[in-house]
Amino acid sequence: MATEMAELQRILVVDDSRLVRMALVRNLKGQFDVREEGDGESAWQQLILDHSIKAVISDLQMPKLDGFGLLQRVRASKQRRLQEMPFIVVSGEETEAERERARQLGVSDFVTKGAGSTEILTRLTNLLALSAAREGIEAGRESMVQDPGSGLFSRKYLEHQAAQAMSHATRSGVDLCIMVLGFDAFDQVCERLGPDLAERVGTRFAKMLAGKIRQEDSLGHFAPGQFAIVAPGTSLLLFTGFAERVREAVEVANVPAQGQPVSLTVSIGVASIPADAATSALALLELAAQRMHEAMRAGGNRIVSGAGDPAKLRQIKLQRALELLAARRGEVVRPHLGQLGIELLPLLHLMNQDLGLNLPMAEIERRLRDRANHNN
Repeated sequence: MATEMAELQRILVVDDSRLVRMALVRNLKGQFDVREEGDGESAWQQLILDHSIKAVISDLQMPKLDGFGLLQRVRASKQRRLQEMPFIVVSGEETEAERERARQLGVSDFVTKGAGSTEILTRLTNLLALSAAREGIEAGRESMVQDPGSGLFSRKYLEHQAAQAMSHATRSGVDLCIMVLGFDAFDQVCERLGPDLAERVGTRFAKMLAGKIRQEDSLGHFAPGQFAIVAPGTSLLLFTGFAERVREAVEVANVPAQGQPVSLTVSIGVASIPADAATSALALLELAAQRMHEAMRAGGNRIVSGAGDPAKLRQIKLQRALELLAARRGEVVRPHLGQLGIELLPLLHLMNQDLGLNLPMAEIERRLRDRANHNN
């Protein structure tokens, strides 16, 4: 019996009259899994919490929150499942003006109080079939533009978005920036974890970006272990700064895989118009990808934007160095020890004096400056 009930579609019946609810339940019994509520407020809470509810049959006149208020909340919800959920009103003695108000709020259909099971089942079944068809169409559309595993945009759709942004940028004279980022030594990660798990780990890192990009930007797959961002209306200077923040965020992040934290770095290529003379969106994407590979060949964990020497050592702040050390990325900090040590010399002199350490400060300073000059 429990198995049969689990297979039935769940319907919510809302009416302050227990007799009316009993009559509706009797008509729906055996065909649907019916839940009941006696007022609109309780029904709203049920709809928010129970995502398995497929349709609502509701009275209009109820305490706390009437049927109009419930219908308005459902249609105004940010959740698509509620916006498009079949909502049937149990029609009684309301006026034509009240029925028109319900229509304007988005009611799906009306059934008369006391209607037989055949009428109710027919209307409800037809609405649910229509809803299922709509969901199928939406799922098919999304599968064309989204990777089914990660939920990120597919490369094909990303190219489409880039073409639209390129067209707009050309007509309007605004900037367009594209970033292609790839995980360094991704083939080695695949060998260690296996290609499927390595791709999932890469996708987890990429999903960190989803909360950092603007609504008008597009993030999607470019190639195994590689992702791209299309950012219309963004200047090269601002976008390169954003790329640097992305690089830094990945550098200190750890994602667990097989019980062990996985540390990765990324190389990023940035291309833009009008800074780059690309004739098409595809050419701009490919240019960003070429620069990403250039960054990888130069040692990885860096950005190439066409606006400077990609091999030039980035200076890092002391706070950033501490974050990297906390993330066990000492190899990234080591090339900067000269510069960081020089910044710390005043503190080191004070510690040497107050704590009586008797450190060879002259020799320490000489070595730090030699290290800093060598790296520069």
